[in-house]
Amino acid sequence: MIDDGTGLLTIGELARATGLSVRTIRYWSDEGVLAPVARSAGGYRLYGAESAARLELIRTLRELGLGLADVRRVLAGERTVAEVAAAHVTALDAQIRALKVTRAVLSSVARRGANAQETTLMNRLARLSAAERSRIVDDFMAEIFDGLDTADPDIRTRLRFAAADLPDDPTPEQVDAWVELAELIQDPAFRTQMRQTVEFNAADRGPEAPAGTSLWFISRLVRLAGDALRRGLAPDAPEAAEIVRGLIGDADPAAVLEKLTAATNVQVARYRELSAVVQGLGPQPAYQEEFAWAVAALAARAAG
Repeated sequence: MIDDGTGLLTIGELARATGLSVRTIRYWSDEGVLAPVARSAGGYRLYGAESAARLELIRTLRELGLGLADVRRVLAGERTVAEVAAAHVTALDAQIRALKVTRAVLSSVARRGANAQETTLMNRLARLSAAERSRIVDDFMAEIFDGLDTADPDIRTRLRFAAADLPDDPTPEQVDAWVELAELIQDPAFRTQMRQTVEFNAADRGPEAPAGTSLWFISRLVRLAGDALRRGLAPDAPEAAEIVRGLIGDADPAAVLEKLTAATNVQVARYRELSAVVQGLGPQPAYQEEFAWAVAALAARAAG
């Protein structure tokens, strides 16, 4: 304390009183968060007793990770500590999510032995913000459903759900799956395939048809084909023809076959597999044998 009766402290005395370095106090003072109360005759900064309490608050806020701009607003009364803390929590949550994705990417790179080009692509796609990932999905959905108002709305919901986003704490396997899924839904050839599938769905479906009928048809197909397989019934057997007739009614078998072939495309199946991994659902039944039997039975009826 300088011996002039004012009770003011030099920057060195303030440093000793608070345990902070002179350099730190000088820096914070230069940044406008700790203004000196006065200056000595020699031009040195002088601080009051309340400066020590102010320094303690500054130190606490800085240790919590707040920037000096936010500290300055709190000290000026422009924002409360609670408001700044809430905003900082949001920012920290975003950083934590980004770090978790980075960790998963690095784990995947180490596990796969990815080269530099693969690593760059994985990191770029995985580190996209949630909004950017959502835009990729929105663009995909808009292209394949554009103008197809009679498509089953449940199909739209299923496809949107299948284009899953990364969880906040992804595993390396989920990062792998998301990267492949993102590449797939941006592939023009795959979009054309999916567009064709949706066009087939919308072609003979009137606006009055209830939602979910397309999914009901597939569910019934899987059940009937599975029963035929368990019974050892050949796809070209007369009884198989009756099963097909009961499933599609008077519809053209060739047209149904074309739709079913589009829906069971290898890339479409891969799309479903990747979605299940990203969502953490584990392996999902593909019903490949059931679909193969139905395709063969439809082909036999179409040829006959």
